[in-house]
Amino acid sequence: MSSVLPVATETAPRRNPAWRKLLRWEVLLALVVLADFLFNARISKYFLDPWTLSDASFNFTERAIVALPMALLIIAGEIDISVGSTMALCSVVMGEVAAAGHGTPLVVLTGIVIGFLAGCFNAVLVTFFRVPSIVATIGTLSLYRGIAYAIVGDGVLKAYKPNFAYFGQGYVVGPISFELVLFGGLAILFAVLLHGTIIGRRIFAIGANPIASRVAGIRVDQYKFWIFATLGLFAGLASVLLTSRLGSTRPSIAMGWELDIITMVILGGISIDGGQGSIMGVVLAALLIGLVTFGLSLLNVPGIVLSIVTGGLLIAVVALSSVLGYSGRRRSR
Repeated sequence: MSSVLPVATETAPRRNPAWRKLLRWEVLLALVVLADFLFNARISKYFLDPWTLSDASFNFTERAIVALPMALLIIAGEIDISVGSTMALCSVVMGEVAAAGHGTPLVVLTGIVIGFLAGCFNAVLVTFFRVPSIVATIGTLSLYRGIAYAIVGDGVLKAYKPNFAYFGQGYVVGPISFELVLFGGLAILFAVLLHGTIIGRRIFAIGANPIASRVAGIRVDQYKFWIFATLGLFAGLASVLLTSRLGSTRPSIAMGWELDIITMVILGGISIDGGQGSIMGVVLAALLIGLVTFGLSLLNVPGIVLSIVTGGLLIAVVALSSVLGYSGRRRSR
């Protein structure tokens, strides 16, 4: 009696074709960044000078530092549009502390603490009082900016000590600024946190399905609270850098920055619905926006045109993502 060997029914796992990998959101952004870099180098003979490139970094580092925790918040399914006003409030309080004669360490600590407390207040509104985050932060956007104007009015505060200027104007080595080094280090930290730890996996899970996350035992409100608080802290840190770079405080500081920061995050591939995105995409989007705005400024393009270009760039890239399919964007790895 002849025996029949069993036929294997399992097949090798299907692999994505190479061209699919080239459509990853980060790859597309990297190609656009490279193209814009080459374009800027062509239109200006001064662009490739190391000090010129260092100056270009100031166009995005402060916003990009705030964009890192903003990415985590949007991935978790929430949003905060009060960060610009938070920065203004932090700057005004720092200015008052400096005007009272206190040194730079206390001034810096004050800015960071005020930002953290502002973030905690937003978190309480969202996680305890169940106010939708967009409604809560619209309210605090007006509240924080209003407090800043109530303290200073139309005045200017600039009694900062000389060593305070280092944070926004100093260089670590050669043309590499302190702001750029700080952003690079924070970007690595956030990338490891989001893509390499259980905290990051839970943030993705919360954004994808908060109800299922609660059922699975994840403390959703606790995670959201601390992300809001961290975002406020980083807004305070960015306020320290911006105030240091400008050398003075006005209540109108960082006006409209919340939209720039959210644009940076969405352009970087973070899903506005939550649950998807990567820190690398946000970093590339920050570089792209910085290069575009700096390149246009080299051509003496008015500021209003820069806003139009930034908005058009966002629409074009998001439309491209819809054409190519959202699967090109990256989930937690």
